[in-house]
Amino acid sequence: MSPPTIYFIRHGETAWNAAGRFQGSKDIPLNDLGRTQAAHAGDILGDLVARNGQALDAFAFVASPLVRARVTMELVRTELALPPDGFAIDDRLREIAYGEWEGSTLPEMRASHPDLFAERERDKWHVSPPGGESYVSVTQRMRKWYGSLLGDTVAVSHGGTARALMVAVGVASPEKAADLFIEQGAVYVFSGGSLAKYS
Repeated sequence: MSPPTIYFIRHGETAWNAAGRFQGSKDIPLNDLGRTQAAHAGDILGDLVARNGQALDAFAFVASPLVRARVTMELVRTELALPPDGFAIDDRLREIAYGEWEGSTLPEMRASHPDLFAERERDKWHVSPPGGESYVSVTQRMRKWYGSLLGDTVAVSHGGTARALMVAVGVASPEKAADLFIEQGAVYVFSGGSLAKYS
């Protein structure tokens, strides 16, 4: 059996995204642009599925438990003319936890913990925010999530989990993934050991 294809969508924008504030486990809702981005991702996904001659009922749909991901999935499914609530929740898809830095901007993080901030800038993959998670631990849970998939899957999650998944499935190194910008309103397709972005 070939490895499953994953259609990965980052949640749409929130007010904290727009302000440059790190959200982590905080439950921040989508803003108006975020809702538009979610619908756009649904359009892209529909085009990809049609182009590949696939049927939507062959996919599993799963989202992070955080509201910005759940509402994004509802809007994606609405664009696909599917029941909005017809998806599973998996806690392993939650965003990387930023601990004490949640709600802070980069300058605020630097001011609050200058030594730790500098250390993390040198090694984002292994160094955890104060009271938060490292990318190493997020990669471990994303590897377990990937290993649990039974078939092709549409997942709505977060920027941090996207980076971790890239490393977990071997399409990016930790050094490259740590600084990658993960676009909102796009669909990232993990398939056959490669990654493609559609936006």
